[in-house]
Amino acid sequence: MLATSARLLRLLSLLQTRPEWSGAELAERLGVSPRTIRRDIERLRDLDYPVRSTRGVAGYRLGAGTALPPLLLDDEEAVAVAVGLRTAAAGVSGIEEASLGALAKLEQLLPTRLRRRVNAVQASTLPVPGNGPGPRVDPAVLAVACRDRERLRLVYRDHHWRILRVDRVDPATVTPTGLRFTPRELPEGGDLAAYVSRRVSAAAWRYHARVRVHAPAEEVRRRIPTAAGVVETIDEGTCLLDTGADTLETLAVYLGMLGADFQVGAPPELVEHIRDLADRYRRATT
Repeated sequence: MLATSARLLRLLSLLQTRPEWSGAELAERLGVSPRTIRRDIERLRDLDYPVRSTRGVAGYRLGAGTALPPLLLDDEEAVAVAVGLRTAAAGVSGIEEASLGALAKLEQLLPTRLRRRVNAVQASTLPVPGNGPGPRVDPAVLAVACRDRERLRLVYRDHHWRILRVDRVDPATVTPTGLRFTPRELPEGGDLAAYVSRRVSAAAWRYHARVRVHAPAEEVRRRIPTAAGVVETIDEGTCLLDTGADTLETLAVYLGMLGADFQVGAPPELVEHIRDLADRYRRATT
């Protein structure tokens, strides 16, 4: 039988994994009597954990209270929280200081093996916003391989892409080989987010356009998601937007929402479509 303190931690962990447990289920999992479970539930309540009782068959659920009690995290959850806090500290306005404080507390308690995984994920990944499906492969596995320069053997479900997408990797086939590789020079001057956005988006678009926008590059970047195009600075008040879409209608709408004058020279279908739109809007106001 587990010692009381260890049993309380195990009980708390179980309560966090499901919306509701019956007393009998908890007693069976922990190898104790229902009476012991009731006493342990009271101990958790004394520690300010809001454990609620359900009517009918004796059951328990962990609810929201007036104060935040300590949380139990498994290895994967701890890595995910640490990576999320680092990302927030680097780019989410208004919560940078709070994120750094929470991250410092968490990293102080992380075992060395988990701290190395967090560092590997942070060093080997970049956020590229988009609406596509999320990865099915544990990013930490790929990140550690990048950090250690180790080759992986895997099965990829689409051989037409030159940039491998994590969501197209069969997770059951990812296997370390023990072989090392020599890193290549990073493209785009090391701006991997821009490189991946340009390559992946361009491959998926039916219509592609390079548009001269009469607005500062930083202003245009704030108006569009990274995956929607790449912005290059021409001068202080002008930039070049490399973008595209599956339909001319969608592309024209995106350009119209930039809130700035722009010039389109290609493709010819887009030029003609925007001219038709201009005539239609002109007629609508006369």
